[in-house]
Amino acid sequence: MVRIITDGTSDLSVQRGLELNVHVMPMRVFFGQDSFLDGVDITREEFFARLTSGDVLPTTSQLNPEDFLEVFQKYVDQGDEIVGIFLSTELSGTCQSACIARDMVEGGEIHIVDSRTVTFALALLVEEAARMRDQGLSAAQIAAEVEKLAQRTRLLAIVDTLTYLKKGGRISAATAAVGGLLGIKPIVGVDSRGTVEALGKARSMASGLEWIARQIGQAAPADPARPVAYGHSNAPERVPLCMEALKEVLPQDLPPVVGSIGAVIGTHVGPGAVGVAYIASE
Repeated sequence: MVRIITDGTSDLSVQRGLELNVHVMPMRVFFGQDSFLDGVDITREEFFARLTSGDVLPTTSQLNPEDFLEVFQKYVDQGDEIVGIFLSTELSGTCQSACIARDMVEGGEIHIVDSRTVTFALALLVEEAARMRDQGLSAAQIAAEVEKLAQRTRLLAIVDTLTYLKKGGRISAATAAVGGLLGIKPIVGVDSRGTVEALGKARSMASGLEWIARQIGQAAPADPARPVAYGHSNAPERVPLCMEALKEVLPQDLPPVVGSIGAVIGTHVGPGAVGVAYIASE
């Protein structure tokens, strides 16, 4: 059997992971001395309640080789092949930890894929990998195809508040203060290298979605054979607004993938963010 494994920054819910038969390895988040497994010991709603009520940002830890070694060896001992799809190496050492563990496993076939992305865009690639597995592709075939798809995956999102970017040191206090007064909402994306970049800014959520629609319209069109993913940080009511704003520039034929941003990305963007991920046509 082909086992698909991903990390918790894919923000796949426990329920969705079970439905896809995908092994999701959760990340650990720390509020002071309190430690939680994201999505297991603490819900997304509980996380954002704690985040917004505290003055200090929580911290998160990447998965280490020992975490992966235990999981990999268990499946290899069962005779399974493994495809591991993890967040961008530009954002975390998690993928490198998986590679170290792979080289320590005795026997077995293990393929590690750097998704070059994160959150619901990573979930989109995992969904595609599960579909390929169900079609009977081998682990090697799935890994090779996902690596190709990763190069065509696009992620764009609007951050509702500058507060958490300031707390995390991503922007200065002065920039945050001026931006807050002007109601500026940053528009961010993940580039082809797998790094987060500032793409633009808007004065409202509606104008930000219009900006994203224009950006998508000017780029290579989305692959109509692949689903589109939408994500939010504790703001599910904004997903329909996002879908409506982008309906003219994104295919609507397939059911969308909808994800809720978890602790790792939520720590930096805060609540209220919304965005879209899709796979561009070749």
